[in-house]
Amino acid sequence: MDWNFTNDDNARKRVFQTGKKLEPLKKSIMSNLKEIQACIFDLDGVIVDTAQYHFEAWKRLAHELGFDLTPEHVEKLKGIGRMETLDMLLDMGNQTATKREKKQLAEIKNGWYRDLISKMQPKDLLPGVMDFFEELTEAHILIAIVSASKNAPTIIRQVKVGRYLDALIDGSKITKSKPDPEIFLKAAEEMGIAPEHCLVFEDAQSGIEAAKNGGMRAIGVDSQKVLQNADRLIPGLYDIDLEKLKTLE
Repeated sequence: MDWNFTNDDNARKRVFQTGKKLEPLKKSIMSNLKEIQACIFDLDGVIVDTAQYHFEAWKRLAHELGFDLTPEHVEKLKGIGRMETLDMLLDMGNQTATKREKKQLAEIKNGWYRDLISKMQPKDLLPGVMDFFEELTEAHILIAIVSASKNAPTIIRQVKVGRYLDALIDGSKITKSKPDPEIFLKAAEEMGIAPEHCLVFEDAQSGIEAAKNGGMRAIGVDSQKVLQNADRLIPGLYDIDLEKLKTLE
């Protein structure tokens, strides 16, 4: 691995209670902060804004295929895996491709995207990320980042937040896309935390649904749209800290 976990991650981990029936939480989301033992963050749109790089790469591919890709199209592609995105892209352009051709197209797009993200730096972190990670670490609350992209380790390395992480789940570790909860459940399992003690930060509706499907609570991170079923909405991580978490309903 090119990124490192915190040195005391083993001491901070708890036993993951597999197979335990989840009981509904009737208290406010943070009436007892000890209930939250881990925070799981979606990468794109919460920690960094890679949407612009994805958009540039998918737009370039669409142009090569003979049609234009709009920002509205990109919103529909948010939060799903690369091959599913490609299928939707082809549908948008009324295009067809064989399985082999799809693989080639995905590799071409990913090459363009990798070139773009390889130039990312810590300054590309969204506002509030480093401060919140520092606070969570000091409070011994575990931290995981999840992403459907297999490029997540590259981004983590470039923006230099690996030292805070107790788990990183990327596209190489999952087989199902959101709203299936697999990606969040794998993060919880890798950290050794039961799902009901995890709090998810997501910017996509499919991610909120995935968190709920996994028995977790979720905070929607977006200032411009309503994410249904989120336990709370915030405009960004700059607008949250442990004191505010205690007051969330």
